[in-house]
Amino acid sequence: MPDNKRILVTSALPYANGPLHLGHLAGAYLTADFFVRYKRLTGADIVFICGSDEHGVPITIAAEKEGVSPQDIVDRFHSINKKAFEDFGISFDYYGRTSSDIHKETSQEIFTTLNDKGFFKKKTEEQLYDPKADMFLPDRYVKGTCPNCGFEEAYGDQCEKCGTSLSPTELIDPVSALTGEKPELKKTEHWYMPLGDAQPALEKWLDTRKNWKPNVMGQVKSWLNDGLSDRAATRDLSWGVPVPLDEAEGKVLYVWFDAPIGYISATKEWAIDQGKPEAWKDYWQDKETELYHFIGKDNIVFHCIMFPIVLMEHGDYVLPENVPANEFLNLEGKKLSTSRGWAVWLHEYLEDFEPDMLRYALGTTLPETKDSDFSWKDFQARVNNEMAAILGNFVFRALSFTGKFADGKVPELIDPSQTDLDALEAINRQKEKVANSFEAFRFKEAIAEAMNLARVGNKYFTETEPWKTRKDDPKACNNTLHVSAQICAALSVLMDPILPASMKKLREQLGLSDTLSWDDISTSILKTGTTLSSGEILFNKVEDDEIEAQISKLEERASANDPASNFPSLKDNIQFDDFMKLDLRAGEILEAEKVPKSDKLLKLKVDIGIETRTIVSGIAKHVDLEHLKGQKVCVVANLAPKKLMGIESAGMILMAEDSEGNLKFAETTAEPGSPIT
Repeated sequence: MPDNKRILVTSALPYANGPLHLGHLAGAYLTADFFVRYKRLTGADIVFICGSDEHGVPITIAAEKEGVSPQDIVDRFHSINKKAFEDFGISFDYYGRTSSDIHKETSQEIFTTLNDKGFFKKKTEEQLYDPKADMFLPDRYVKGTCPNCGFEEAYGDQCEKCGTSLSPTELIDPVSALTGEKPELKKTEHWYMPLGDAQPALEKWLDTRKNWKPNVMGQVKSWLNDGLSDRAATRDLSWGVPVPLDEAEGKVLYVWFDAPIGYISATKEWAIDQGKPEAWKDYWQDKETELYHFIGKDNIVFHCIMFPIVLMEHGDYVLPENVPANEFLNLEGKKLSTSRGWAVWLHEYLEDFEPDMLRYALGTTLPETKDSDFSWKDFQARVNNEMAAILGNFVFRALSFTGKFADGKVPELIDPSQTDLDALEAINRQKEKVANSFEAFRFKEAIAEAMNLARVGNKYFTETEPWKTRKDDPKACNNTLHVSAQICAALSVLMDPILPASMKKLREQLGLSDTLSWDDISTSILKTGTTLSSGEILFNKVEDDEIEAQISKLEERASANDPASNFPSLKDNIQFDDFMKLDLRAGEILEAEKVPKSDKLLKLKVDIGIETRTIVSGIAKHVDLEHLKGQKVCVVANLAPKKLMGIESAGMILMAEDSEGNLKFAETTAEPGSPIT
């Protein structure tokens, strides 16, 4: 059986710049709630913390688009998301926000402690600056041409067209998104976390971590194998936690430095609400506490490398026991895209369906170790064929039959047959299996094993045929009803972490207390003679027209946001003479290597027949570096040279982008140097 150590669970803080969608739930919140609800049933001392991440450039971008203040944006979406979580049954003990005074104080205290210890490196570097706006430009405030696909409206952190992650200095012909002016490089001083210096200690600690998911540890090891580098802990921004140093006026803490500290500040606020202001220390500074971070794959590096290093260097905090991160959830076979409208928003879902339906359907398709897909048809199948046809059907059969033929009371179990005993034993067997799955963060497995008990119940009820034995063998009939009622009672607790609202309703039908624990799951939860309610169906089936309506809504919104499907519209016509100015040549890649300090750029040596060129291309995420040698390509050979990351690039590799944003080579079998006409 699991132990009952003190436990602190956190879920990644969602940005307060938009509503929640299914990808959020599958990544960081639903699994955490499953785990927390299960642990509460075991009697664990557990606190579940989350809150809104209210700093960073996405907040200021949203504010500027609407012509309001950043505070207006975070106030609105903090309230919307907090209510959506509550309506969906995510059982946070406290949901905070990083714009609070306590968060500001906590973040500044941690920064000051690290600074006093000499942890940070101060560096003066050149960054893009808009002289007209009189400010340094964060990533999203810079636009330019994507070096990867040539899209002319790419942002300084990502190209919206091809999805490539970028840095502002990688853009071709960058301009300020504020004024349209060409930014200039200007020196600025910042405080950097020397992650490379802390890497040996981090690796030593990681070696002590047990049973981490392979997808999580694999990503961490990949970063470590490449070697950690310095990472800025401060930014030139007006919105955020001010850097608590006199010489840092106008600078704030980088959002990825202060956001995880939000777990600590929210726990402090929870403790104050409990009337025990110092209680937060039990969960953050007692080495016997187990800390678990539930996150999505895009947050792994921050929670498994950067935040642990910060906590380690500070010295007063516990480090995570595990970080059970999930991969990405796709929607109807495509990547979720909020900008393209390809998403299912949680608050809209709750207008049409019960929370437990999505908790179950999404829980059975979680991207636990690899990307998975949610579809409305599968949602319907899960609800109708499993929730309704298996669990709901068994409960309805057992309770309605007891109401009709046993006066609505649990009959006495007398001289049970081996079939009766085997069915009862399934309760203990499935209880252990489900517990083991929860403890190992295998939530899909936990759901399946819990549902298997309902399958056992259905099979048992059908095989013992109480509709026949009620006449010729009343004792056998009563035994069937007794065993079936006990299985229903066990299910009401076993399935509670997954379906809290439905199982609460079931316990009411069974006349059971709502304070049952995991230990109460047994073959004799219900006492003989307990009055049962019957007739109320737990789950209604989802009709075809309801699903068609959801699919139509999704497609209409995607179409409205992307009228020309997933491909860009055709550009304006050009004259033949304009086209003839391009010198397109067949080429062959001779060498390929990564560009230091960039995870997107590759330095390529390309034979174009008459000479060998160095071309820098942002395709690292789309190709296999080991198999590039010998790749036939098409090259724009007369593109003016451009320096990227200090490397002069003489040309551009032509690529084609599919509907999912994946890049493929525009290939040719012609010998290098052949003109492409």
